[in-house]
Amino acid sequence: MTKEEQLQTMLREVKHGLSLPQKVLPSKFFYDEKGSQLFDQITELEEYYPTRMERTILDDHVDEIGDYLGEQVLLIELGSGSSDKTRILLSNLDNISTYIPVDISGEYLFKVGEMLQHEYPQIKIIPLQADYMQSFELPEINDTDRKVVFFPGSTIGNFRRETVNRFLSVVADIAGPDGGFLIGVDLKKEIPVMEAAYNDKKGVTAAFNRNMLHHLNQSLDSNFDPDAFKHKAIWNENVGRIEMHLFSLKDQKARVDGEVISFKKGESIHTENSHKYTLQGFQEIVAPWFTVKKVWTDDNNWFSLQYLETR
Repeated sequence: MTKEEQLQTMLREVKHGLSLPQKVLPSKFFYDEKGSQLFDQITELEEYYPTRMERTILDDHVDEIGDYLGEQVLLIELGSGSSDKTRILLSNLDNISTYIPVDISGEYLFKVGEMLQHEYPQIKIIPLQADYMQSFELPEINDTDRKVVFFPGSTIGNFRRETVNRFLSVVADIAGPDGGFLIGVDLKKEIPVMEAAYNDKKGVTAAFNRNMLHHLNQSLDSNFDPDAFKHKAIWNENVGRIEMHLFSLKDQKARVDGEVISFKKGESIHTENSHKYTLQGFQEIVAPWFTVKKVWTDDNNWFSLQYLETR
């Protein structure tokens, strides 16, 4: 997909989402270069347990994880960002021959890819700019290597159920027969712990949320006023998820491609979901495409890293 086609797709999705009774914007639009940097800061926050727990699991079990992945591995990471947690695998496993980080934020992706190639000269690093929720082609690679898709961070929790099903089907096609899928899955726990993770005291998550509007302004020549919106994340018990919203602080209007979008004071844009799972519930969701072979959790059972294989 060309850059112009990406922008047209972005424009269609933005205009459609903001025309709904509950205004919504896809969470993938968080990730311009600034958004990627802000998210990296979020992962270091005291309140944000998922990254800390997942790193601990990777560190504690990396050798066993390597045994499950296979003898010669082509590792494909979706939504790679800074590839920070992936470095634990790249630094400790000698069975990874090729690493393909896939991300929508191209400028940031290629900077990270260049650094990784210097850090790991023995591994072929092939950055790929793509929206992994859309069809994309992998570069020409060694077909004899076993494909393993890596999807850390419990990003799957951002997807609605119908999107989860489509995503799992795409991943199964990428991994192919006898392919692997290493995925981080956040688990249900006490509500105050979950809400605090998305409403940090330093306001980094608030800046991350509002930065989406900066991103739209720069990409689509829209004129949102990010400072006229307030960030808040809340737990929705009915659907088992944290929801992030941007609440309008006043009656206001914004222009998108010549179209005027009106906001009433207190009206929100729903920008992200973060569903939390039980181990049994997640196993049932993936069952049409994958078999869960191994689950690792932290001492509190707050977070899980799961290894799956295609059926």
